[in-house]
Amino acid sequence: MIPIEKPAGPQPTLREMFADCGGQYVVNAVIAFIFAASAPVAIILAVGTRGGLSPDDLASWLFGSFFLHGLISLFFCWYYRQPLVYFWSIAGTVLVGPALGHLSYAEVIGAFHVTGLLMLVLGASGWVKRAMNAVPMPIVMAMVAGVFLRFGLDLVFAMRDEIAIAAPMTVAFVALSAVPALGRRMPPLIGALIVGVVMIVVLGRFDPAGAKDLGFAHPNLYTPVFSLQAMIELVIPLAITVLVVQNGQGVAILRANGHEPPITAVTIACGAGSMLVAMVGTVSTCLTGPVNAVISGTGDKRKHYISGIVIGLLALVFGLLSPAFTKLMLATPKGFIAALAGLAMLRVLQTAFNISFRERFTLGALVTFLVTVADVPIYNIGAPFWGLVFGFAVSWLMERADFRAS
Repeated sequence: MIPIEKPAGPQPTLREMFADCGGQYVVNAVIAFIFAASAPVAIILAVGTRGGLSPDDLASWLFGSFFLHGLISLFFCWYYRQPLVYFWSIAGTVLVGPALGHLSYAEVIGAFHVTGLLMLVLGASGWVKRAMNAVPMPIVMAMVAGVFLRFGLDLVFAMRDEIAIAAPMTVAFVALSAVPALGRRMPPLIGALIVGVVMIVVLGRFDPAGAKDLGFAHPNLYTPVFSLQAMIELVIPLAITVLVVQNGQGVAILRANGHEPPITAVTIACGAGSMLVAMVGTVSTCLTGPVNAVISGTGDKRKHYISGIVIGLLALVFGLLSPAFTKLMLATPKGFIAALAGLAMLRVLQTAFNISFRERFTLGALVTFLVTVADVPIYNIGAPFWGLVFGFAVSWLMERADFRAS
């Protein structure tokens, strides 16, 4: 077992935190949190409702996503005096979607626990870097692209079925993205969210009957079922997604902004956190990339941790009110959630395709993508797992030069 990294300096006192708490850091935190609480939540609701989960299941999932991850984020930001915000794996959420079609929720939760244990062992043993390099990134991202493609298609279908809502949201997103000066003042996804809400109100499409009995969270405690089928289908893809795709992105962003995140501690936190949040039905924990990017991109890097602490506090409040937010979102038209989730996935899809087919392992990436999109289970094991297996095998047989070059 390798030692966990120690913080570079002492933890801030309450007085120091108040002294460091400038308006810029609070505003950055609020913007980053609004992003986390909008489109990513829509993705959870889209996946969960398609998988047959009840509103109570979804509210419990959101409680773990926000309240429990808020606690982890508060501790790490304070202890390491860095912007180390943890949330749930968006890619993992999407990966779970097809599995809910043929696995019970308890079996999926059992896979969450085993994934957390695997990450905990990898973090404590120091095998993280070797595990992260085991499968070529283009093949991993091709699997991600294949899983995420359905959200891009759902955006197109929302334009067909709910054009009065989806079209203005898309126009707002494109306008704010095309004019950087506007995008800096109003992030495109948040602009699309606001326009969508306005259109729902104008068109009278909000169903208040679906938003009754709003209250505080009463999270469910689930008994996991450890199914071999679920282990094979979900554990390795989930672990790779968290460690390689999400944590890799988060670490790269923080390093680019002058921080040195403690990789071993982060991996152990993701493992232990995943096992904790799985108790209430939440997908695996990760070091978030987009949120940490927003709060670490401007200002004095010595004060970036304040933004992380503010996000942690906001997450606690959101988690406690998760039933209210769940029912409010479910009371909106399905096209609104589909459009918001689809717009959130556009840049992710673009990045996934760029990495998959840019240079090396392109044939293996293509096979991985096709197998994943086909969504044909083999021995009742889902397509994303087989996409990784067949893509890696094809690259190993036919792209040996790429392995040597990398």
